[in-house]
Amino acid sequence: MSQCAELLFVNEAFYHAFQTRDVAAMEALWARHVPVVCIHPGWRAMATRDEIMASWHGILTSPDAPDIACCGANGRLVGGVGVVVCYEQMDDRVLVATNLYIREEGAWKLIHHQAGPSNLTPGEVTDDPVGGRLQ
Repeated sequence: MSQCAELLFVNEAFYHAFQTRDVAAMEALWARHVPVVCIHPGWRAMATRDEIMASWHGILTSPDAPDIACCGANGRLVGGVGVVVCYEQMDDRVLVATNLYIREEGAWKLIHHQAGPSNLTPGEVTDDPVGGRLQ
């Protein structure tokens, strides 16, 4: 499997953990040995792993956790960083997200997640990669 294909596979694992509310899987996806950042829509930036994991625990164990689907993911390698831009469909709204990964202990691990509003509606989002084809 190419590094870009592996990167997109791990990005799908991130959204699968979100969809299935799997706290352990979410924790396993985040880097442990480098600085990390997470910015949920409408939240302040979080820059410690403990704070980020607590936020995911709260989201994933909440009965009000949103249903989410990732589409249009586009992955690129920039030096040693994997960059994925995609859309997140949540109920009747669409967010655009950026997920950054590094290789840690032989696997891609999240170091940054940020999602924010998009002007697209759910009907306008397709599975075509954001910003063109995988590079």
